Amino acid sequence: MSATSKSHPNEPGAVLWHITMSLDGFITAPDDTMDFAFLVGTASPLAEEVMRTTGAILAGRRWHDVAQERYSGRKGIYGGRWRGPVFVLTHRPQDPSADPAIMFLSDGIEHAVATARAAAEGKNLEIFGANVAKQCLQAGLIDEIAVHVVPVLLGDGVRLYGGSGGAEVRLQRTTLAESGQLTDLRFRVLRS
Repeated sequence: MSATSKSHPNEPGAVLWHITMSLDGFITAPDDTMDFAFLVGTASPLAEEVMRTTGAILAGRRWHDVAQERYSGRKGIYGGRWRGPVFVLTHRPQDPSADPAIMFLSDGIEHAVATARAAAEGKNLEIFGANVAKQCLQAGLIDEIAVHVVPVLLGDGVRLYGGSGGAEVRLQRTTLAESGQLTDLRFRVLRS
């Protein structure tokens, strides 16, 4: 059984990190833009499936700020086709968002995942961003990773995973597909 299938109707969905990455391992360019992700312009069946099965999103503050400034915030997710709550984990709580579907959380990664999973109402919780994903991986909270590899070398930017404190994470590939020039990969996170 995959992490997205359910053995019981009240069982929560998977926690899934969904990301687009350059061939050299960056999820944003040095200026935090993600424009490279749209270079190939091909719809991905994997991205469509992830969108359909997502009930809520948990993201970091950096993702929120860049998305608000450059990509229409929550309304820009999946080109405006996805609707649902977005939770932003931050050390800098602020006044409530002008968008009532965006909630700021600051009580730690476990609480943030539990809160967002409850809001997903049995569907998958999707993770956006590198820092929140790293925290989730280190806490053993991510079930799957879906990555779209774009054929471009950025040279610098925000790495998919790594840096200080990054522990080894073993994965099992469950999907390998092509969508035009995109390479779609999906992995199950293996628990020891």
